Amino acid sequence: MAQNGSNSTVKLLGTWSSPFALRGRVALHLKSVEYEYIEEADVLNSKSDLLLKSNPIHKKVPVLIHGDVSICESLNIVQYVDESWPSKPSILPSDPKDRAAARFWAHFVDGNCFESIDAAAGAKDEAGRMTAAGSLIECLAALEEGFQKSNKGGDFFGGQNIGYVDIACGAILGPLSVIEAFSGMKFLSPDTTPGLVQWAEIFKAHEAVKPYMPTVAEFIEFAKQKFNV
Repeated sequence: MAQNGSNSTVKLLGTWSSPFALRGRVALHLKSVEYEYIEEADVLNSKSDLLLKSNPIHKKVPVLIHGDVSICESLNIVQYVDESWPSKPSILPSDPKDRAAARFWAHFVDGNCFESIDAAAGAKDEAGRMTAAGSLIECLAALEEGFQKSNKGGDFFGGQNIGYVDIACGAILGPLSVIEAFSGMKFLSPDTTPGLVQWAEIFKAHEAVKPYMPTVAEFIEFAKQKFNV
């Protein structure tokens, strides 16, 4: 297992259902970093002392603990892992232009895409659901265009290897499957987002993702418990 940069112990605080904790696990797997995974079993109702100590501002997972340093926020964790263990494969592109583009799309996912997903999940009436669905469709159309322009003929954003944008976008797949299940709508479709449909299947089957990605049924069951439906 990779030990570049430091021999300090590495821990990741997460919960199995968190799409953001998934990002940290994928990044650590890609870099072959030996770490201890600590499950916050009931993070919706109670938080461990370690979590509160490690992330006193937001009090949420994921948190990467590297020696005596705590790194919070999932995209920040992915970038930290990439820089702290610089062995191949690189997660962020080396070219400054490609790196800037990757950060743009990652922030687009965490901003526009998750805002639309949250709006769709929290809509109180049909008008609200349709408005949120329209915003989500626009976001996915933009991602589809971004994928087609950046994949360079490969399976992933940026080419043949899984990278920063893939890890960022992968976080929407679970929540999106829940929205599709409850709404009856298909947001990822071969007709409108053919590239993303193929990308999603390849991403979920990747050896750095598959062990940590919950099934659609598990996501749906968690959502039922969370929202009491």
